[in-house]
Amino acid sequence: MWRWRVVRRSTYTAGVVAALLLLFLLADRFWPLPDPERVRSVLILAEDGTPLRAFADSQGVWRYPVTLDEISPLYVQALLEYEDRWFYRHPGINPVALLRAGWQWLKTGDIVSGGSTLTMQVARILDPHSRDVDGKFQQMFRALQLEWHYSKDEILTFYLNLAPFGGPMEGVQTASFAWLHKPALNLSHAEAALLAVLPQAPSRLRPDRYPERAQRYRDKVLRRMASLGVWSAETVEDAMLEQVVTAHFQQPMTAPLFAQRMKARAFADNKARLQTSLHPNAQWAVENILRTRLGSLPDNASAGVLVMENATGYIRAYAGSASFYDDSRFGHVDMVQALRSPGSALKPFLYGMAMDDGLLHSASLLSDVPIRLEDYAPKNFFRQFSGAVSVSEALQQSLNIPAVDILQRLTPAGFVARLRNGGVGITFPEQAEPNLSVILGGAGTTLEELVRGFSAFAREGVSVAPRFVPDDPLVERRMLSAGAAWIVQDILRSIAPPEGAVNSAGIAWKTGTSYGFRDAWAVGVSDRYSVGVWTGRPDGTPLPGRFGAYAAGPILFDVFRALPKSGGVNTRRRPASVSSEDICWPLGESAATTQPEHCHVRQQAWILDGLIPPALPNLQKPGWSAGLRTVWLNAVTGLRVTPDCPVAARVPYQMAQWPVELYPWLPASLLEKMHLPEMDPGCPPNIRQQAGVELAIRNLDASTRLYLPASGAVSIDLLAEGGQGNYIWLVNGETVGVDASHKGLRHTFERAGDYEVTVFDAAGAVDKVPLRVIN
Repeated sequence: MWRWRVVRRSTYTAGVVAALLLLFLLADRFWPLPDPERVRSVLILAEDGTPLRAFADSQGVWRYPVTLDEISPLYVQALLEYEDRWFYRHPGINPVALLRAGWQWLKTGDIVSGGSTLTMQVARILDPHSRDVDGKFQQMFRALQLEWHYSKDEILTFYLNLAPFGGPMEGVQTASFAWLHKPALNLSHAEAALLAVLPQAPSRLRPDRYPERAQRYRDKVLRRMASLGVWSAETVEDAMLEQVVTAHFQQPMTAPLFAQRMKARAFADNKARLQTSLHPNAQWAVENILRTRLGSLPDNASAGVLVMENATGYIRAYAGSASFYDDSRFGHVDMVQALRSPGSALKPFLYGMAMDDGLLHSASLLSDVPIRLEDYAPKNFFRQFSGAVSVSEALQQSLNIPAVDILQRLTPAGFVARLRNGGVGITFPEQAEPNLSVILGGAGTTLEELVRGFSAFAREGVSVAPRFVPDDPLVERRMLSAGAAWIVQDILRSIAPPEGAVNSAGIAWKTGTSYGFRDAWAVGVSDRYSVGVWTGRPDGTPLPGRFGAYAAGPILFDVFRALPKSGGVNTRRRPASVSSEDICWPLGESAATTQPEHCHVRQQAWILDGLIPPALPNLQKPGWSAGLRTVWLNAVTGLRVTPDCPVAARVPYQMAQWPVELYPWLPASLLEKMHLPEMDPGCPPNIRQQAGVELAIRNLDASTRLYLPASGAVSIDLLAEGGQGNYIWLVNGETVGVDASHKGLRHTFERAGDYEVTVFDAAGAVDKVPLRVIN
């Protein structure tokens, strides 16, 4: 009989348990648990977990989410021993604690202890309830739901992130940074005890308002830890010596514009926290540099700085503005992403592409002279011209005329397409097409795009896309060949640093200044980093005199100097495709294969793939190109003859000719090398006479003064005598006309100032005269 009773009772008990379980499952289905992991506030972190900036939720609550392994074991010990010693053993409800709390309530009429487990406290946070019997049952149900759906470690992590700590703060990490200014992983015994007790009465125990009261409650926890034998008495005595100091809550505000940008990603990915690639020390250094230089920036001016690690593409520092809180400087505008004119900052890519196309080497002869291409007449930044320059000189001095000439040969559309393919975005106004002005800033790009492009000079011609979080994919694009990238960076390394700076790190750098001084750029690379700097006014108003080398260059070198020294020395090896070769101007060929008399100027050049491209032809006037000119000499006397000269034997004689457009800038020693030999005395007198008169300007000299009339213009005839062939006239280096009849060329001066009038002939003879036009 008794066995039958046992079976019946067991069956009854099992039925009750099954019914209760079924009821629980139904209740769980109809009243689901609020999601503990729903994104409320967002925390943006540096690479090492340091908070950069927190964004409160819609109710103004701040929360710095953490995982269990990011919390000090001391805090976990203090929390569990003080709040819920049986946390890992009960099912979310501790019956013993509840019975004790109920007995105390019946006995005293007051709530002496709540009997709530940590799971129940999490349940109350997720689903607030009234503090009565119905509310307690609701809390217990939610606690059972938590235990059903989550592991103990997950529930503990919910508590770590959701527990109230006073004011708008939730979570132990938030409290640790707010009250202790340190991460919760590095807590002392006293600090762990303090943070363990604060959620009991977060408003009454706030350390910034009631430090003595907070210390009394902390000491209560410490004594409990000693009485339970968890911490030694000596450890607790030492911990109680620490004072709870008044600390004011201040949100972190490092890299604010970067964090704001990352906030959108965190929301898109449904993440409460986002760990980024920023290095806190590098970020602090960049922000400190901008703070230091803020006083030297003009009114309403800002700055942007971006630091990228070349090997990985990780962004290590990001300053979108000079001062985030300064509205007069548009501190809320992110200039790392702003579309601006790059000025001359694209020129290194142009020359590298021309080298890859076999057009140039580092010492190719270029003409820095006035040019007019239909209705486009580019000028150099300082309104001066240098004449004959090498590729290295043109790039280092950022000369505009040679760059426009090279862009003609690559074509603007082709150049822009290759830039985009290499990773640099270029933007034009709606319906506008690429044109020659793009190389001087006639397009838009961003600081981020430029830094990406310049990374190719430190990465064997391959650019890398910026990576803001560790999970971002590595995206690489071929910009240049390894050899062309090496030659260009070698040229850029030789640019003199800003006044007061030393380029001991071997930084390859380039500046840019947009039209009207609206943007000043400096971008540079070392082995380890690519760094970009922009300065200017975000609203686009001009800053006269603020050009790249002066305004942005010093900041660039300050940043490189502040970065880790292990990335400071440029030790890149020269690729096998690059070799050194002596070449000769004006022909541009190897000195080893050029006749000595044709080698007027010897240059050392870096060449690519063993190829030595000759001097480029003049696209507008092919007859003005460099090359060999053949004349005929009397085989006996060695003097020049023509077909009309009655001599027995003639022999050819070749002379190296410079590009005609360079004649006004060539020194007398080089012009002398192109003078034709004297005429042979056996030639007819009229031929000897024509060839023997020296080219000279006839009606002007250094004392000439021209006076502008009231109409504002004065015209004169430009006259010359002697020489051979057409007279080509230039004013201040710019061609104004050709006089084929030798009867003069009419020219009008419209402005007062000093001018230089130049004439040269078909034989290479030149004459120059200065004059002054006066109002």
